[in-house]
Formats: sequence, C-alpha cells, structure tokens
Amino acid sequence: MSLPTRFRAFRIHSDASGYRSGIETVALTDLNPGEVVIKAAYSSVNYKDALAGTGQGKILRRFPLVGGIDVAGHVVASTDPAFKEGDAVLTTGSGLSETRDGGYSEYARLDARWVIPLPAGLSLRESMLLGTAGFTAALGLLRMEDNRQTPALGPLAVTGATGGVGSLAVAIYRQAGYEVLAISGKSAQAGYLKSLGANEVLGREALATTRPMESARFGGGLDNVGGAMLASLLAQTAPYGNVASCGLAASPDLHATVMPFIIRGVSLLGVASAGTARDIREKVWRRLATDWKPRQLDAICTREATLDDLPAVFSSLLSGQALGRTLVRIGCAA
Repeated sequence: MSLPTRFRAFRIHSDASGYRSGIETVALTDLNPGEVVIKAAYSSVNYKDALAGTGQGKILRRFPLVGGIDVAGHVVASTDPAFKEGDAVLTTGSGLSETRDGGYSEYARLDARWVIPLPAGLSLRESMLLGTAGFTAALGLLRMEDNRQTPALGPLAVTGATGGVGSLAVAIYRQAGYEVLAISGKSAQAGYLKSLGANEVLGREALATTRPMESARFGGGLDNVGGAMLASLLAQTAPYGNVASCGLAASPDLHATVMPFIIRGVSLLGVASAGTARDIREKVWRRLATDWKPRQLDAICTREATLDDLPAVFSSLLSGQALGRTLVRIGCAA
C-alpha cells in the first residue's frame, strides 16, 4: 500500500498566537517518528481528549501535537518485524496526545512498543468503543482481583456511572460476575444504567457520609470522581475489599482517615492507564475480547462523530451533558 503524501488531522497548538486546535492538512514527516504507520479507522473521545482539545487542562507536554489518546486501524508500513501490512492494531494512552501525536488523524505513526494486535473477538470498532475508558475500567478490575477481590465480598460500586469509564465499568463488572451498584447524580439515566447491568442505581447521597467509618455496604468499587465521594466509599467498604481510583471529575483531593485501612484492611488502588506496562495491556485486552467483553457496547455508544465534530463533542463532555461513549469515525473498517 502506498503511503499518503498529505492527510487530515486534528492538531493542537499553543504559542504566541494562543491555544488553538482544529483540522489541518499534514504529512507523515510532520508526525513523531515511529516504527508503525497505520491508516486509522476509529478513535474515541475521552475526558482527557476534551481537556487537551480545549486547553482547559494541561495535558499536552509539547506543541504542536495531533490530539486523540486512542486509535485503531490497519498497518500500512512497519519497520518492526512484529507487524506487517494489513494487520489490525490498536493503541491507547502510551503518550498519545501528551508527548506524541495522537489518533485524531487519517494516518498515525506509532511507537511499536505500544501497538497492540487486535485480539480475536474484537472488531476495530468495538476496540474503540472500549478505548481508554474500557481499558481503564478493566484495569481497575484486574488490580482488584490481583488483590483478592471476589463477588463474595459484596457488590462493586461505580461512581460517575453515566460517563464513559463508568458506563463500561458497570457493563464489564456485571459481565465478570459481580453485583454492581451504579452511583450517579443523573437520576433520569437510571434506566440506561440498569440496561448496562446495574443491579441498583443510587444517588450521590449514598456517598455523602463524612464519618471516617460506616457500616460496610460495598465489597469495593471503581471511583471516577475523587474528593468526598471517594472518602465515603472507603468508609463503607467491606473488610479486605478494594477501591480502585481512576478519576477526579469532582476533585483531586482526598480528605480521609486511615481507619478503613487499619481496621478493615481496605485497599486503595491506583489506576494509571496511560503508562501501563505492555504485558499488562495485552492481558487486559485479552480479557476485554473474551470473558469481560460487555454485551452492551452498542448501547454505550451514544454518539458517533467525525474529526470535524470534535469541538462540539468536547463542549458537550466538559459541560457534563455527555452520556456513555462517543466513537470517532476516521476511515472505513470493521
């Protein structure tokens, strides 16, 4: 397959003229060096993408860069023998749209270390419906289960449950055999959350306690919001349960006591999906393609967009209006 001379990409700048982003025509030589060149089929929109694309968060460490922390497509050229032309692959995180050009581009040039062969059981489209959000939710479960979490400990709470990570966590955890309690301030979306597998939908008041310890209500959980809700979740977690922290939608702060840790043996586990080691990445994607694969991916995809639609999608996400996942269509592929 011949390589393109010019193609479209959503590029982000910050210089003397200010912070700005939009569609540009670029060449492969404009992109970071990398061993694998792919023709992109799909990407997705994550909260981090919206922060980067609008400048509302300090995500990018160098400029200019192509945005998009996720991408999936087919290899068109590779100097790494592990990949050949036509291979279906994906990359999430790994410095995309942070230190390297990302996935909002018709072609992407990638570091072979972080290119994952598309596992059997997933299409390229499905891989990006999952994307960083699904990978993060699954990595949280992997970390919990590595620390002896089981369904017998009790239900898993998922905070920020209507967002991309939260929606996928509800579906993945139910698929993995857990009772799931979805926690959300969007009461109108209770039906949506139950359709994904939530056994019960609780309002934010379920995590409103300010006491250092409460009756154990949860076996553990995944927290997307931080702040007081995370402290309350820890205070209500059963002995030797695990809480995985992966977000700060409400606050980066955590004002809590050590009592859940030293009295109940509760564990607080960090989930940093962007820098996950390759062997763990491959393990998580194998699980997402098999026994942890959600049955409700199409329901979780509440919007499909193009590169041109990205500014409107970012605005919707940052204003709290988004539900589920937004898939970005870049090329035609399975």
